[in-house]
Amino acid sequence: MLPSNLLFGATSILGFSIAKLFPDTVLPFVTRANRAKTIRQWPVLNLEDPAWPKAIFEKYQPDLLIQCHAVCDVPRCEIAPQWAREINIVYLQRVLDALPKQTRLVYVSSDHVFGGDGIYDEQSSPCPISVYGRTRVEAEDLILNRAGSLVIRVGLPIGPSPNGRTGHWDWLRYRTARNLPVTIVYDEYRSVVWADDLAARVMRLALSTATGVRHVTATRAVSRVELADYLLDLFGENANYKSESHRDRSAPHLGRVELASIYNDDMARPLTSVLDSPAQYCAEFAAPARSSM
Repeated sequence: MLPSNLLFGATSILGFSIAKLFPDTVLPFVTRANRAKTIRQWPVLNLEDPAWPKAIFEKYQPDLLIQCHAVCDVPRCEIAPQWAREINIVYLQRVLDALPKQTRLVYVSSDHVFGGDGIYDEQSSPCPISVYGRTRVEAEDLILNRAGSLVIRVGLPIGPSPNGRTGHWDWLRYRTARNLPVTIVYDEYRSVVWADDLAARVMRLALSTATGVRHVTATRAVSRVELADYLLDLFGENANYKSESHRDRSAPHLGRVELASIYNDDMARPLTSVLDSPAQYCAEFAAPARSSM
């Protein structure tokens, strides 16, 4: 029997966690460029081919599609806006054009739809400051024009990546273990949660009847410096990094963007911030810090 729930974008930090936590619930698809051994058993996402989405949907006739696939390299998006738009908008439109009407669509978006310092809930107007953020807003508009769809905005998930080098956790661990330079933006504050916690909440929302826009919030906003110090302590590494303001970055960079929610149901309950989580949350990642890279 073919799976009825599909996940596009299992090479993202969140998508990777969803795929690992719910192997019997979703069939993950991964990008062709990332063929790390941890994900080689999963089918390849081929949105470059305009005919591919229709063929896949005809094969699986999915009840649910979770769309985690997007490029989120903010500096590269600034340099190559057409590349960013092709992947985040054109490819998404191909999915929408081919998706069966009966399929529930859940799109995982980002706090980058906002820009100025503030606390933002689902009724806050998007105010992106980057090319990447603007593609996210445009993508959300496409999704919300489809009846019964759900947009889930998330902050910064912390967890392992398929290749051991991307995402904040692996990026920091990889570079410090090799004495490579690290720069931390000291005045960026985000809703930072463990990727596995976020994956569980996203799946719960995806399998619910919620529609429109929902935020996944954290118990508090965390600065990048606080986060780096906390993670480096877990790695057993010295806090040896350069810090600078987001205003001094060459590409647009978030300042203090904290997600909030207008909802009061159990699916709106804030997830525990990474800095407030029990130590056992970190054990599976911290132990193989050097050997896995």
